[in-house]
Amino acid sequence: MNRIHSAVPRIRRQGIIAIASTAILFACTTGNDSASADDYRGRLLSEPRRKADFTLTDTEGREFKFLEQTDGYVTLVFFGYTHCPDVCPIHMANIGAVLNDFPYELRRQYKVIFITTDPERDTPERMREWLDNFDTAFIGLTGTADKVGEISVFLGLPPPVKVETEDGGYAIGHSAHVLAFTKDNLAHILYPFGTRQADWAHDLPKLANESWESR
Repeated sequence: MNRIHSAVPRIRRQGIIAIASTAILFACTTGNDSASADDYRGRLLSEPRRKADFTLTDTEGREFKFLEQTDGYVTLVFFGYTHCPDVCPIHMANIGAVLNDFPYELRRQYKVIFITTDPERDTPERMREWLDNFDTAFIGLTGTADKVGEISVFLGLPPPVKVETEDGGYAIGHSAHVLAFTKDNLAHILYPFGTRQADWAHDLPKLANESWESR
């Protein structure tokens, strides 16, 4: 079993904000300089990242065992929240539009996992209604803020951080990358904010048929 080690308690709030902001800024760059036109449009990772073995709660109130229930699928993981003004809905809309154009036999090979970084406001009902705007098959997961932060760090992404806004509310700083796990249960590619539907349409079929051992 993979153990999740949390870095959140040891990082000062100011440092976390800087990490989260940096991730979002880097996410605005599309593509990967090392990828050719015939290769992937996302960012190839120098070292693949393995799936974490964790359990969260889905929008129906059921336990979702991530490692077990995504085994054998191309799994797209994104940490975000439903009150997000831009990054989250754009990512979800682009992925949903492309997947909905795929034939059933291809479409069934993917699972899209949306892990809320705002469990306080993202009730299961709200998350389900929001995700259904993009694709009714998208899986929404929730857990405590601390646990979500631990999972994010384990997967090599910055932990989410709550930031107060001038109107007395708050926003959530979070990574703007979608992490793509292939059927070997390893993530080889990151997709930044700015990834277009054409890029997803190019890469997703390749991800379903890729054999990384032959590379």
